[in-house]
Amino acid sequence: MKRSGFLCVTVLCLDFFCLISSQPQSKPQQCRLMAGPSALPVLQREGDVILGGLFSLHDMVLQPDLSFTFKPAPTRCTGFNFRTFRWMQTMMFAIEEINRDDHLLPNFTLGYKIYDSCSTPYHALRASVELMGVEGEGEGELLFPLILSVSVSVSVSLSLSLSLSLSQVSYFSSCACLSNKAEFPAFLRTMPSDFFQVDALVQLVQHFSWKWVGVVAGDDAYGRGGAQIFSEEVQKLGACVALLEIIPKNHAEGAMASIVARIRSSAAGVVLVFALEQDAGALFDEALRQGLTGVQWLASEAWSTASVLSTPPRFLPILQGSMGFAIRRAVHIPGLQEFLLRLHPSSPDASKDPGKPLCSGSEDLGSVRNIYSDVSQLRISYNVYKAVYAIAHTLHAMRKKFGIYARLSVFPQLLHYLKQVEFSNSFGDETKFDVNGDPVAVYDLVNWQLGAEGQVKFVTVGRFDETTSLGRKKLHIQKTDIIWNGNQTTVPLSVCSSSCPPGTRRAIRPHFPICCFDCVVCTAGEISNQTDSIECVRCLPEFWSNKECTACIPKQVDFLSFNDTMGMALLSVALLGSFCTATVVLIFACHHATPIVRANNSELSFLLLFSLTLCFLCSLTFIGRPSEWSCMLRHTAFGITFVLCISCVLGKTIVVLMAFRATLPGSNVRKWFGPPQQRAFISLCTLVQVVICAVWLAVSPPSPHRLMTRESACVILLCDEGSALGFCLVLGYIGLLASLCLLLAFLARKLPDNFNEAKLITFSMLIFCAVWVAFVPAYVSSPGKYSTATEVFAILGSSYGLLTCLFLPKCYIILLKPEKNNRKHLMANLASYLN
Repeated sequence: MKRSGFLCVTVLCLDFFCLISSQPQSKPQQCRLMAGPSALPVLQREGDVILGGLFSLHDMVLQPDLSFTFKPAPTRCTGFNFRTFRWMQTMMFAIEEINRDDHLLPNFTLGYKIYDSCSTPYHALRASVELMGVEGEGEGELLFPLILSVSVSVSVSLSLSLSLSLSQVSYFSSCACLSNKAEFPAFLRTMPSDFFQVDALVQLVQHFSWKWVGVVAGDDAYGRGGAQIFSEEVQKLGACVALLEIIPKNHAEGAMASIVARIRSSAAGVVLVFALEQDAGALFDEALRQGLTGVQWLASEAWSTASVLSTPPRFLPILQGSMGFAIRRAVHIPGLQEFLLRLHPSSPDASKDPGKPLCSGSEDLGSVRNIYSDVSQLRISYNVYKAVYAIAHTLHAMRKKFGIYARLSVFPQLLHYLKQVEFSNSFGDETKFDVNGDPVAVYDLVNWQLGAEGQVKFVTVGRFDETTSLGRKKLHIQKTDIIWNGNQTTVPLSVCSSSCPPGTRRAIRPHFPICCFDCVVCTAGEISNQTDSIECVRCLPEFWSNKECTACIPKQVDFLSFNDTMGMALLSVALLGSFCTATVVLIFACHHATPIVRANNSELSFLLLFSLTLCFLCSLTFIGRPSEWSCMLRHTAFGITFVLCISCVLGKTIVVLMAFRATLPGSNVRKWFGPPQQRAFISLCTLVQVVICAVWLAVSPPSPHRLMTRESACVILLCDEGSALGFCLVLGYIGLLASLCLLLAFLARKLPDNFNEAKLITFSMLIFCAVWVAFVPAYVSSPGKYSTATEVFAILGSSYGLLTCLFLPKCYIILLKPEKNNRKHLMANLASYLN
């Protein structure tokens, strides 16, 4: 029966406006409910000064049938709002409290005229005009053209229509547009501007790193203005608006269904609803019908603590965990709850509506829990309370200035004194207005949580204070106290694209917002060491990216090493060549007395084998880490040993020709190119190369060089030739001797096979020249250490060519055909050639 009693009082509340018990006053009060064909219902209390008040006691207006077949019935307000009714009662309470105060306005009584705007600008404007047109009816009564207004639309309509004729102190209008004093010079408010609320919401989005946020706004100045400012500010911080939808005022089913479908398809994990509680309720009705879950709802202050959405808890499945900013709450206003609960019907037949149940007159509001009597969330009510006291303090200041009030002379000063008012109430809260008529912006961050008894609790989990000094955080959040949607304790994720980890960069998708991107792995040699890097940074030349492309590390030093496969292979081939040469030396030493060894000067053969051994071994100086000494040694050793080798071959070629000429009758050629002359010739040829190398080393010697290319992960250690001319002279001199040797051997190619080795020298020189002619382009085009390997290949290839062509046939005869290793066999062809 407690619930029945409450419903009864609900029906009769407007009929009982005048049935309010009050404490004795210094001046008798009169309370009347005025109504008539041309007048809106008004609740009135007489006093020395009358304050006007506008409250949306009803949520909507039922439009009459406009069929034009009969006279339309008057418009009728419907949807009684108990929350707004409490605000109205708070205004009355504050006035009664001021009237009892002997210090603020002694011997002075405030009265009021309160109108129902029915949530429409039309009714609000009509009430304001009526308020301004009513003269004081009591002796000394003064009607101030000043009104406490409610919603944004009402405030804007009144300001634009009546301008300076009517001053407003709004307790609910938060539109940032009303801070424009050029358009609204006579407007002040105790509700902070939406600009500060949006600042708080943007910082909340930034704090939790939400990048993909949906916005749904009411179709009014409050919703559209707040949504526009939020969208602009949040994009400045790099976040994006996933969708921007407007809730129509008629709450058409198709439009609401479309909005919910858009929210679902946008994949936005966080959605801000910037709307009045009626519009937000229509949205959540549709979301509940379609089973939309998994969305973290952000509330604007208009519905962040709206009991109509939390009681009964039918929206709890989707709104549990919701979060939003609410204006600062008054912990307790002494006497307010008792004032609210004093309302009761005076008689059983007080109801005028025969279709409603009658009341017994014994109903008690204190026995039920309802929105009207709930004083746990005094936020807007506190705004009303502060607005009334601001007016009272303004009158107090004017009374000191002017003494006795005069109707026409005082009002022009009213707005000036109202803007200058500054006071602290009994709770220690300071009230004042800035140059735009706005109060200090302080918000509580509230979180919708489920209480032990299944009811919704508005838990304060943070605070936003616009007055925080520069350099300090305005937003403070207790993260551990937050319960998110779905009863989760982890922060929900709301992004169009997941963050790009270090080692990748963001690549914007064409025709998508900036928050929608793909993650592209940094190319080799580039890094990104931060999350969501816009670009990859190239490493310095001596550094390279690690495998994850998150850090630059020193490049690996690369050179032709004894430890890598190529170096080991070349080492093995060089040692094998040296071993083969040493084997040939052993064979020749064991058979030094045989004709085939003694032919063509065995001394030159041994010297040639010695030089070939040096040629094989000098290739080893090209393998290993380059240093100052190794770079100078490798090129000079190569140049000198090869000249020694070619000089020996050239000497053998000349010996063949001279030996043939010496066998002819009357020839004395032998004495001109005997062993002493051969040694001198070889020494002279070699000395020329030694001089070239000495000058090269003195002028611009080879030195280690670090080859660092941005496209390579390695620093290549090479031996720079120093002087390109010196290097060319060394190679050119070797080529000159080889060409001369090839020419002479070619001229001697028709000599008897068994007598000379001209053909063998010709073949060996052809191989030698072919190797070094191929070496030049291969050396120039080979990258890094492969150029060094190419030079080693050329050295080994030409050395093997000389060793094989010159000595393999002789070893074959010595070891496998000993019967041909005699003087008779060698001279046989000579005799046939001479005949």
